[in-house]
Amino acid sequence: MTKKFNILFLCTHNSARSILAEAIATTHESGKFVGYSAGSSPGTSVNPIAAEMAIDMGLAPDKLRSKSWDEYELASAPHMDFIITVCDNAAGEVCPFWPGQPATAHWGFPDPSLVEGSEAVKKHAFREVMIGLKKRIDILASLPIDHLDLMATKDVLKNIHSEA
Repeated sequence: MTKKFNILFLCTHNSARSILAEAIATTHESGKFVGYSAGSSPGTSVNPIAAEMAIDMGLAPDKLRSKSWDEYELASAPHMDFIITVCDNAAGEVCPFWPGQPATAHWGFPDPSLVEGSEAVKKHAFREVMIGLKKRIDILASLPIDHLDLMATKDVLKNIHSEA
């Protein structure tokens, strides 16, 4: 069995994009990842469309909650190998110190929860974000990340967003 890599996806409210990314990483067919998500100013609940999609992917319903990134600063928190911001607000914020020098990157996506229109239009916006996140996680999974040094891993993470 190969090492599983912990990925923390950050977004301001941890209610849509970061939740989808956590679900995709955790349920990825490669089995390489354990996804986590958090926000700098977590919301009071997960967006219902994101929750439905995450559950459909196989994420356990008890994982569906908006969490503060403060939870991952604790000594008892899992060690993160990668930290990826998925919204522009979180990318511009001063992030906490992450122990162990995880590789970081920004994979920005528009906020699907801001899309107005019918339920079908809203779900389409969420699907587009999900597809974009999955492409990037697929690329990451296809790489020999367990054989790369920290600098190479950081470069790879940053380049994935422009390649997908």
